[in-house]
Amino acid sequence: MRTSRRLFLSGASALAVAMVANAASAQDVIDDILKSSARGNWDDQFDARASEGGKVASTLPIFSLQTVAFTEQAVAQYQNIVAQGGWEEVPATKKLQLGVDDPDVVPLRKRLIIAGDLAQSAGISTSFDSYVDAAVKRFQTRHGLPADGAMGKYTYAAMNVSAQIRLGQLQTNLERLREKAGTLGSRYVLVDIPAAQIEAVENDRVVLRHTAIVGKIDRQTPVVNSKINEIIVNPYWNAPVSIVRKDIIPLMRKNPDYLKDSHIRLFAPDGSEVDPMNVDWSTDDAEKYRFRQDPGSGNAMASVKINFPSPDGVYMHDTPQQSLFGKMMRFDSSGCVRVQNVRDLVTWILRDTPGWDRQHFEATIKTGENTPVQVVNPVPVHFLYLSAWSTGPGVVQFRDDVYALDGAQELQITSAL
Repeated sequence: MRTSRRLFLSGASALAVAMVANAASAQDVIDDILKSSARGNWDDQFDARASEGGKVASTLPIFSLQTVAFTEQAVAQYQNIVAQGGWEEVPATKKLQLGVDDPDVVPLRKRLIIAGDLAQSAGISTSFDSYVDAAVKRFQTRHGLPADGAMGKYTYAAMNVSAQIRLGQLQTNLERLREKAGTLGSRYVLVDIPAAQIEAVENDRVVLRHTAIVGKIDRQTPVVNSKINEIIVNPYWNAPVSIVRKDIIPLMRKNPDYLKDSHIRLFAPDGSEVDPMNVDWSTDDAEKYRFRQDPGSGNAMASVKINFPSPDGVYMHDTPQQSLFGKMMRFDSSGCVRVQNVRDLVTWILRDTPGWDRQHFEATIKTGENTPVQVVNPVPVHFLYLSAWSTGPGVVQFRDDVYALDGAQELQITSAL
């Protein structure tokens, strides 16, 4: 955390020097962004991605050398924006949306033009027309927000982070990119924690992309660099002490049948099974027991667990709570990573493991039997923290700095609302 804050502050210092050096010669930032050919590229990429649904819309890995180059361009773009005075706040007093005519649309249009989301030719007016609607959706997409085109509280909050703060965020994350890009291997799994997104990468191309659920602010998913060496089909779930202490014991005090209803069995240190009715739940003595949930549809890990060595004891897994993947804020776990469409990822991981094609994998799930599988050619897995990057000329991505590692309080947007 201290390193990230130093990077942010050093970036701010560099910005001050750049502003003095560049202010006299900087071009009009609006013309610089919107009169370039990159504008058309952004339109094409946005429209293509909007129609792709859950498919891999871009095969560019987030931690690629090309991403580094694009992010360096984004830093230069935002230095220019800051040198020109940045952008004004958009009044967050109304839920502006398509069809509205309101004076507050004027500063909204200006803000969207400066960032390159709205073409300068759209002009400045009070009308929230289809051009503004599309521009707001572009902005929301770049910030990991639901692209509904409506100006709600999260969109306003993201839009009103200053250009200087965004520049510092880009510079901080550029250092993270430079450190890891091109070093992760030819075949690997990447979890970007702030984006709550997973990439399966092979030969510098994303072959699968998955929505993830990562750790809560008070139960953070750690940075991990390891290798996936085991898949467990129909896993047992052994509750970690933190969950026993914070969740299970309080639940048992309220509902003595909770363990039975959840198919969780209790075991003493010697391995013998213990009747929950013989435990004094008013004390913390229950922490000495092992809480194991049987395989099944109600299991906390559902059909599969992805294992790898980790000093923090984290892993990846399926979940019976599939609706959580549809949430905007997917920071809801106790540190492990839940994977949407996890069976696709596991099939890819087990590609080189004899006898474990998709058909056999699915058949094993149906048996309900706990089945460990050793992965032939273990696959590198990386949990990394990247909250700002660029995916192409003029296409700058920002995510909420959910764990407060970027050095500016203004970037913890969703946790503050």
